[in-house]
Amino acid sequence: MLKETILESILFLDIETVPQYESFETVPEKFQLLWEKKSKFFREAEQHAAEVYQRAGIYAEFGKIVCISAGMFYMKDGKRHFRVKSFFGEDERALLQQFTDMINKLTGKPDLLLCAHNGKEFDFPYIARRMLINGLPLPGVLNIAGKKPWEVKHLDTLELWKFGDYKNYTSLELLMAAFDIPSPKDDIDGSQVAGVYYEEKNIERIVRYCEKDVQAIAQLFLKYRIEEILPDELMESVTKFESDKAE
Repeated sequence: MLKETILESILFLDIETVPQYESFETVPEKFQLLWEKKSKFFREAEQHAAEVYQRAGIYAEFGKIVCISAGMFYMKDGKRHFRVKSFFGEDERALLQQFTDMINKLTGKPDLLLCAHNGKEFDFPYIARRMLINGLPLPGVLNIAGKKPWEVKHLDTLELWKFGDYKNYTSLELLMAAFDIPSPKDDIDGSQVAGVYYEEKNIERIVRYCEKDVQAIAQLFLKYRIEEILPDELMESVTKFESDKAE
């Protein structure tokens, strides 16, 4: 099936999320109480809700998206290339709208598919939930209500690796090592994103980390198809930052 899938019809993506507020103390009282209820399911009995607030970013009701990176394969001069672009910033609604605009422009592609690692459990529902919270209509590829399973245009590199086994989670990092794909993770990991965002205020660092994840997912998908990965020179980012304009 993967060999029959048109590579150029797949939009590979990854998101980075953080808690909506920098610290538990700055969370509105109503949401402090709700976080106390939510966190009871995973915090230790002696722990206060504030001590686990760093985990709020993984829940769409308590977190927000600060970056969506998306990439696609394309052919140029007889060679396959991969291009990634990111939507990021403090204005979550604006970046979600920009992402939606891009999705809508791609609707002309035959059988547009979304692909992420653990996307069905995290990225896809998280984006959809944050869109609704921000009052944005869902693009068709994310609006799965009432659709039959085979009508949902979502691929998941984690699900593909499970082969029906639902006992374990396999990280993207581990699969990169297993398939001998050079790891792009040379800076931060997911647990550090909130700190980089709120303390360092370094969104560019987060974006580059997110883009490396998208490139890794694309390379892994090629391995699933028993194909050669792309060399670095054929992996391109078209994201622009304020620092680029200054130059």
